[in-house]
Amino acid sequence: MALVLDEEQEMLRDSARGFISEKSPVSALRRLRDEDDPDRFDRKLWAEMAEMGFAGILVPEEHGGSGFGFVGAGVVAEEMGRTLTASPYLSTSVMAATALSRFGTDEQKGEHLPKIAGGEAFFALAVDEGRKHAPAKTAMEAARSGNGFKLSGRKTFVADGGFADQILVAARTGGSAGEKDGVTLFVVDAKAKGLSRETMRTVDERAYARLDFDGVEVDGSAVLGEVDGGFAALETVLNAGRAGLAAEMTGAADAVFHTTNEYLKERSQFGAPIGSFQALQHRAAHLLTEIEMAKAVTLQALQALDGEIETAGATVSLAKAKVGQVAKLASQEAVQMHGGIGMTDEYDIGFYMKRIRVAQEWLGDPDFHNGRLAEILGY
Repeated sequence: MALVLDEEQEMLRDSARGFISEKSPVSALRRLRDEDDPDRFDRKLWAEMAEMGFAGILVPEEHGGSGFGFVGAGVVAEEMGRTLTASPYLSTSVMAATALSRFGTDEQKGEHLPKIAGGEAFFALAVDEGRKHAPAKTAMEAARSGNGFKLSGRKTFVADGGFADQILVAARTGGSAGEKDGVTLFVVDAKAKGLSRETMRTVDERAYARLDFDGVEVDGSAVLGEVDGGFAALETVLNAGRAGLAAEMTGAADAVFHTTNEYLKERSQFGAPIGSFQALQHRAAHLLTEIEMAKAVTLQALQALDGEIETAGATVSLAKAKVGQVAKLASQEAVQMHGGIGMTDEYDIGFYMKRIRVAQEWLGDPDFHNGRLAEILGY
């Protein structure tokens, strides 16, 4: 498949770019930080984004969404990355919508998907329990109790976990930590008795949280997919989030590159624009080629998800690893080429660097995905 957008996808990109650049510039993130907003996103803006159709981009039409597909979802994520738009988009509109539309029962779909499309419900995915992303190491216990389960354990670094209404939880109903068998997915009400949340303050100014489950009771209707066989579903949901996150980072990398390129044209030294210096030209040209490769592999990953989603894992890991490295390079080069002022709060470069570093770690850093890619390919 050609690595280009079709006409509808280009129209979506133009629409998203115009709306997001006007409604959510980087100054909006700065304002959320300065005002110490507890949600770390603008609920009014999210309602407007839902009206634009962004919240339901992966929700099937029969449940009020557009079912636009993963390439479309990635197009929107990339535009959000350009302006560092803080929103529940990846957790709710990408990962939760994927989980529910593909693995939910008719009742679960009917209850949750229309609310996601309408921008009325917020979800968080609770997977990791340690310092690094490691889904197979899930140890949180889901003990059978009557016609349901009791969930006990801690989840950490839960994106949007501070304000989510519903939590998608990976817990162990069988086997032991490190095994893929025995993992089950649950949909848990964030107000459930025994569930407590502790907000984490992170450098990218987003709403992460630690979640403690102390015998949280859920019935059988909370199970998403198969009992003991939820790891494959979890990987599908994670792959959707990873590809969306890669798309967001390409947008951030591209924006920071163009900002730096403009600075190279404006800043003069020794009577000439510093952009005329060959050493800086070489660095900028190298970065541009890296960003273009990152865009290509991200689009390939999104296309793979739209095609055979069950076999898209290798391409998604390739994209997440590559884009994480390229986006980090872009932010570092931006700071270097701006000189000392690149480290000051007056300039936006630091905001990009911080978000990129967190996004690089979330859902697996390059080391994790390089290892996962090797495993998938049989090395």
